[in-house]
Amino acid sequence: MRDGALSWDRARVVVTGGSGFLGSHVCDRLRALGHEPFVPRSADYDLTDIDAARRLIADAQPNIILNLAARVGGIGANQRNPGAYFYDNLMIGALLLEQARQAGIDKFVQIGTICSYPKHAPIPFREDDLWNGYPEETNAPYGVANKALLVQAHAYREQYGTNAIYLMPVNLYGPRDNFDLETSHVIPALIRKMVEAQEGGIPEVVLWGDGSASREFLYVDDCAQAILLAAERYDKPEPVNLGAGFEITIRALAELIQELVGYDGKIVWDRTKPNGQPRRCLDTSRAEHEFGFRAHTQFRDGLERTITFFRLERQWIGEDEERRREAERRAASR
Repeated sequence: MRDGALSWDRARVVVTGGSGFLGSHVCDRLRALGHEPFVPRSADYDLTDIDAARRLIADAQPNIILNLAARVGGIGANQRNPGAYFYDNLMIGALLLEQARQAGIDKFVQIGTICSYPKHAPIPFREDDLWNGYPEETNAPYGVANKALLVQAHAYREQYGTNAIYLMPVNLYGPRDNFDLETSHVIPALIRKMVEAQEGGIPEVVLWGDGSASREFLYVDDCAQAILLAAERYDKPEPVNLGAGFEITIRALAELIQELVGYDGKIVWDRTKPNGQPRRCLDTSRAEHEFGFRAHTQFRDGLERTITFFRLERQWIGEDEERRREAERRAASR
């Protein structure tokens, strides 16, 4: 330890989900610190299985676990897979924390979600409001499963002294995001639709809802920085929001991406489709006060980097989608 902070040079770190969108950026930052994390592959460790979770701890011998493994998607994916999203996210976190507790690890960082907030939580979302209502219906199973992991972290801290912390990132975006229209979140979906419409000469793009819902977005590398800062400096039971402290309507977001892509077609809103939660904007003061995190990437700059990534990596993205869909088919048929 240095001045009460965690020392990465003596750490043995497991990053579950380390080959995914957020996890790959966390691993990049760890490597920049001179540390090579242990990244379990899902083909080798099915973390919804207790034996696999136990074997991971035995193989890696970690003293720190950053649990970023999750099954996630946009509104449509949540509507199609409510049971799978509830079960998989609950079991991954619950089994891994139990095995970590038994092994006596030094630090467990659980990544939660702001989908756990009540549908009509006051704006900006403050961590103290987390329990004041039920989540928005289209992603409630995913959100409630993650809230259960917060309860587990509290219970384990109280009974066993387990140093487990819980972080709640807002909607993320950036290079390496999931651009598959069947499972993607709003920014990668909008980028893909606009780029493909521009390249294909398609006169209009159809988007879900009416564009009135608002969202806050955090650039993925900023989130990776926040996670490592929290792992180093934060040791309290209270959950912590990770965000950029602003919100934008989906309509304004679509128009901004349209401008950055250079698409001159028409945007059509399908009002028969859901908007999702009406507003999302976080109070990020706890993260700044407790471990000094403040987002630094300008939104327009982050979008431009993400659009550039998509244009340059189209072939790789297509191959990744096929693998992702096959995994979804296997999970749905179990």
